[in-house]
Amino acid sequence: MASSPMKTFHADRLPVRIFATLPELAASAADDAAAVLIAAIAARGRARAIIATGNSQDQFLGQLVERPGIAWSKVELFHMDEYLGMPITHPASFRRYLKQKVFDRVKPGAANYLEGDALEPLKAMRDFAAALASAPVDLCCLGIGENGHLAFNDPQVADFSDPETIKLVKLDEKCRRQQVGEGHFPNLDAVPVYAITLTIPALCRVGRMIAVVPEKRKAEAVRASLEGPVTTACPGSFLRKQAHAVLYLDAESASLLGARTCCPRMARMNTNH
Repeated sequence: MASSPMKTFHADRLPVRIFATLPELAASAADDAAAVLIAAIAARGRARAIIATGNSQDQFLGQLVERPGIAWSKVELFHMDEYLGMPITHPASFRRYLKQKVFDRVKPGAANYLEGDALEPLKAMRDFAAALASAPVDLCCLGIGENGHLAFNDPQVADFSDPETIKLVKLDEKCRRQQVGEGHFPNLDAVPVYAITLTIPALCRVGRMIAVVPEKRKAEAVRASLEGPVTTACPGSFLRKQAHAVLYLDAESASLLGARTCCPRMARMNTNH
């Protein structure tokens, strides 16, 4: 049975759950995501989900693909961002990550990739947006970047009212340095400057959002998201407007949160919750 969080509270409309360790966080978030997919299949005969990539998602996704009871043949999966021009053979490709860690393991009924190296990138983006919009999306699993970004919506390009579903963006330096720090590229010059990303409204236009944000390196972004103003200067702050989202933290990523954030509506979860 998954562990209970150390603390729970709301940041505006956003439920937040803090776990002692990353494995406990990953197990609980995977239980949550699995329940959403199982319920959607039971209700409509299929489920649709957007899945994030990145080092911070490894344990969560590793747990999710092992959850019993998910009829993956009835699940359609989408990924949310990719570097422009990036072939799937590159070690840093998000398509490669999802294919190896999720899609090849569960064999979903349909897998939709953002093709960074498409011959006609704008057409590929339009086709992807049309596929995403063709039916309701039940679940979005995402993280928050070190600069507060959601997908590749860095502060300078984030738009909480974006009319687009998907767009081409220029990555900021802090985002690109994160990719180097995570070991995906040897140096900053090797990191692509442009990327394709789902917009923030597209990420939020789902039945359930599960934000998995562990590790000490995310602590400042978590503090800005939960304790600062709701602003595109920290795109993650927009999660506070999403009552259908849940933010999963571990002790390290929550380590900079002040008592005012954690205490007003804090409740210890009992084992029967």
